[in-house]
Amino acid sequence: METTLRGVGVSHGVAIGEVRHMGTAVLEPPAKQIRPEDAAREQGRARQAVEAVAADLTARGHLAGGDAQAVLEAQALMAQDPELIADVERRIAVGSTAERAVYDAFASYRALLAGAGEYLAGRVADLDDVRNRIVARLLGVPMPGVPDSDEPYVLVARDLAPADTALLDPALVLGFVTEEGGPTSHSAILARALGVPAVVALPRATDLAEGTVVAVDGSSGEVFVEPSAAKRTALTEAAAARKAALAASSGPGATSDGHKVPLLANIGGPADVPAAVEAGAEGVGLFRTEFLFLDDSANAPSVEKQVGAYRQVLEAFPEGRVVVRVLDAGADKPLDFLTPGDEPNPALGVRGLRTLLDHPEVLRTQLRALTLAAEGLPVHLEVMAPMVADRQDAKAFADACREAGLPAKFGVMVEIPAAALRARSVLQEVEFISLGTNDLAQYTFAADRQAGAVSRYQDPWQPALLDLVASAADGARAEGKSCGVCGEAAADPLLACVLVGLGVTSLSMGAASIPYVRATLAKHTLAQCERAASAARATDSAEGARRAAQGVLSGE
Repeated sequence: METTLRGVGVSHGVAIGEVRHMGTAVLEPPAKQIRPEDAAREQGRARQAVEAVAADLTARGHLAGGDAQAVLEAQALMAQDPELIADVERRIAVGSTAERAVYDAFASYRALLAGAGEYLAGRVADLDDVRNRIVARLLGVPMPGVPDSDEPYVLVARDLAPADTALLDPALVLGFVTEEGGPTSHSAILARALGVPAVVALPRATDLAEGTVVAVDGSSGEVFVEPSAAKRTALTEAAAARKAALAASSGPGATSDGHKVPLLANIGGPADVPAAVEAGAEGVGLFRTEFLFLDDSANAPSVEKQVGAYRQVLEAFPEGRVVVRVLDAGADKPLDFLTPGDEPNPALGVRGLRTLLDHPEVLRTQLRALTLAAEGLPVHLEVMAPMVADRQDAKAFADACREAGLPAKFGVMVEIPAAALRARSVLQEVEFISLGTNDLAQYTFAADRQAGAVSRYQDPWQPALLDLVASAADGARAEGKSCGVCGEAAADPLLACVLVGLGVTSLSMGAASIPYVRATLAKHTLAQCERAASAARATDSAEGARRAAQGVLSGE
């Protein structure tokens, strides 16, 4: 009998196939005692396993490229954390085996994070994966992971570690469903990069029996269990219609009456550029530069290394617009040489621009590298600062850009409600704003963007979030300046129309979403988008906003 489950759709498309589950977690090692004379040997085994796992994660990152590379290299650094390794060696010195010491040391660190309110829930999932990989290597057993299958399937898991998601084969994994996670979790971001339909935060997803046929709608977040023939046909036809519309859509982003809306790409580095160009991106709306700094958490990259990476991206968009976000360190992206390690609540502490203002030499070096990278190129370089709260922050960043002689427009990310509400004040100091809807939702609803338990607050259709977008866009319009969106909200084609109706002037997203957004915008006039935006803001829930906008745009 057909039943319908609802989670959070995070990657467009429809997948129909049989359920296959991820392998079970690594078993807890026995608590055996070793002889004192064996401690050195066990410590050596532990160090070798840690280095092997770190090397494997780094290699997987190089194969995957893009956002996946940054995530996996961060995991590799996690495996090599000096404090964790020291704790492992202390436990071995008092009698634990290498595998038991690793298991207990990671469990202790995990408990510390959980005790702090799980502000780093996404990192907890990554930590568990690193632990499992090291323990599996020490036990000499295969690391549980993606199932071995010759036939395509829908992958179901409690959560997916980045190392698993990054190298999924889209020819075999039709789509995936997870019980945990949220729209901005690592798995969701990587699923969109792969173009694999995905639904996360689906309650009791792991209760789905192996071999059950499901239909996954990565746009609506619906999962149909044992779908009828009619439902399969309807979903397949809708998917085919979307594909045909995508194929027919090309050129710059615009509404049907010619209102231009530049469609830009979010990238993590040079490896993401080919997909962005192929998707017809009109430039880059968010160049995350963290990947350069995650290669070595103990030292900042040299000017030469930064120049080389930046220039590769700038050269790919001659005459185009490239918006670079300066280093966004802190919270879930700690760097040993930069961020404090003992903050009780790092998501609300010294992160983003606050970190750079505390370490001005790092900001100066990055701005100098960007200046050198842009020399002689016709590209329209724009540079923005993350986590800006008010005009004082904006002025500090603008002053740093001017002092560096940066030949670019400079702006700020709006991720804090204060900046959205006072956008007009902030724009007295800079030339544009760009809304990061992921963090803006996190701070608006006091809901960790990585925690599946509060994922409903991360829904970008929340009317309160739309109100803040409207406030920021109104401020930009009053100052005659641009207001873009570079958060994941821009990747939802229906919501993209609403954002345009709210006054947003450009949209930036993962490359795979650009054709969907372009095709949808081309079906509607600016006036329709404005009516859809008003209807969405008049509701009291995310689901109500979505339905209201859909009703307007479908002519109901």
